[in-house]
Amino acid sequence: MARSLHKLNALEVSKLAKRSSIGRHSDGGGLYLAIDSAGRKRWIFLYRDRHSKKLREMGLGGFGDTSLADARSKAHSAREHLKASRDPLAASKAATTSSGVPTFGEMANKFIAAMEGQWRNEKHRQQWRMTLEEYARSMRSIPVDQISVEHVLGVLKPIWLTLPETAARLRGRIERVLNAAKAAGYRNGENPAAWQGHLENLLPKPPKLSRGHHPAMPWAEVPAFIGVLRNRHGMAALALEFAILTAARSQEVREARWEEFDLSGRIWSIAPTDPSTGKSRMKAGRHHRVPLAPRAIEIVEIMAGLPRQSFVFPGQKKGRPMSDMSLSAVLRRMQIPSSKATQHGFRSSFKTWAIEATSFPNELSEAALAHIVGDATERAYARGDRLERRRELMEAWARFIEPNSADNVVPLVAGRSTTG
Repeated sequence: MARSLHKLNALEVSKLAKRSSIGRHSDGGGLYLAIDSAGRKRWIFLYRDRHSKKLREMGLGGFGDTSLADARSKAHSAREHLKASRDPLAASKAATTSSGVPTFGEMANKFIAAMEGQWRNEKHRQQWRMTLEEYARSMRSIPVDQISVEHVLGVLKPIWLTLPETAARLRGRIERVLNAAKAAGYRNGENPAAWQGHLENLLPKPPKLSRGHHPAMPWAEVPAFIGVLRNRHGMAALALEFAILTAARSQEVREARWEEFDLSGRIWSIAPTDPSTGKSRMKAGRHHRVPLAPRAIEIVEIMAGLPRQSFVFPGQKKGRPMSDMSLSAVLRRMQIPSSKATQHGFRSSFKTWAIEATSFPNELSEAALAHIVGDATERAYARGDRLERRRELMEAWARFIEPNSADNVVPLVAGRSTTG
């Protein structure tokens, strides 16, 4: 046995790694440097199960984090377990359990549980869970203190160029979980998922991500679009028109409940969270009052004439709101490609109209969009939500987008002061 050990030396290992020579390269005694077709390099220990006689593989660490000497030391410990009729893998897992070091999956779950209270958007929570459970599945059973560069590359490389935005977010989420593990005392050294000065040297530059801007219909085209939209029958078309009239987000409209509406006062009041479910309703986390123009009230009254459910725009399943794909499906059926316009993009259409075609102050259109404007000091001096001033703005918008209205023949200019 002794003569078959230490077949490799540091120079040979370096050359094999540099060439990414695919296969298993034996150092003797069951220790191998394994390099797969994706270029991943790791140390493994191969042995026969003493009961089933099947060949088993035990990971000893990534090449970038485990030296040849360390790999040999771990292989020696594995051989000692075999001599004592112990299974090396079982012994390793038992040692890990007794050490109290969580797996990456356990650490990810702890991190999400600790942080999700700060995430107002339920979709954001779901995306964190999904990416760390599905795309990082191969890492979840590994003790968090053993996660290496090779492990991180193993989950990122398959989607780095094909799903660049998902891959970039996944990398950032892995980095945060590992930072949390280090802060908790489970890890030492550099973070293997860090980008700057680290993974940027191992992965190609990702394609430029298109973020932040939803394709928006030019504001001058919205009245004609509304004319075509009104020729369509169905609840989703009404919900889309209502969203455009109120400049509201899709979720806010789809999850609108009857108790939020005061039709005599012409107000729609949206709480920060749904009191029945605790789910976030408003992205900014603040109560938002929406002044309703006559056409918006008319749409709500149309819905009130249908069998009453909890939601103003109910979904196909009883007790559930309309699907998040319903509004975009209306645009798709109208043969308007998502590259030209989206439901969310109508908020941009409204904002651009307010800037280019009216003299309403910027703060009013920002408040209408439920955006937080200014720093804490500025907000302290502007405690009111300027509901009646915003009512003027939203009624002007409703008049502008009304098909064949005199208000959209020429650009509308509000004949009032810009001081608010």
